[in-house]
Amino acid sequence: MLEIRIHGRGGQGAVTAAQLLAISAFHENKFSQAFPRFGVERRGAPVESFCRIDDKVINVRSQIYTPDLVIVLEASLLDAVDITSGLKPGGIIVVNTSKPVKGAKYSDFKVHTVDASQVALEIFKADIVNTPMLGAFAKVTGLVSLESIFKALEERFAGKGKLIDLNKEAVKRVYEQVE
Repeated sequence: MLEIRIHGRGGQGAVTAAQLLAISAFHENKFSQAFPRFGVERRGAPVESFCRIDDKVINVRSQIYTPDLVIVLEASLLDAVDITSGLKPGGIIVVNTSKPVKGAKYSDFKVHTVDASQVALEIFKADIVNTPMLGAFAKVTGLVSLESIFKALEERFAGKGKLIDLNKEAVKRVYEQVE
């Protein structure tokens, strides 16, 4: 089972990203769960959401304490939150940043970066990175295809054609750019 934790700030769509990831996995004939961790979150405050993906039925219903992979929607969270907390040795970190992520605390992990904010600004004219970062997840893990993400976007944003098309473009560009 792959366990994923998504770090974002209130209002950035971390919960939506987890839901879309779970739906994408479903389209790959996998079992999945997506859920947030609620608290006193408010716009701009650090938040977390979670996703589990497996080839068999998932019976676990607890919070994810030892994720295999962490997605970080905003680089400022690297200083605000211990994003490596509980991350398994050799785990994967995918960060939205234009700068390299360095330091001893990251040496036990596989760190991938992509400037999803730049892509989002070009496509959406706003720093909306939750959906584009799904492209980075797909490229880094190979667990879900772009086609499955596109299907999830079509379901989640049904009836919003231009929004779907923009999201697909952003997901594809981040997929192509992740390092």
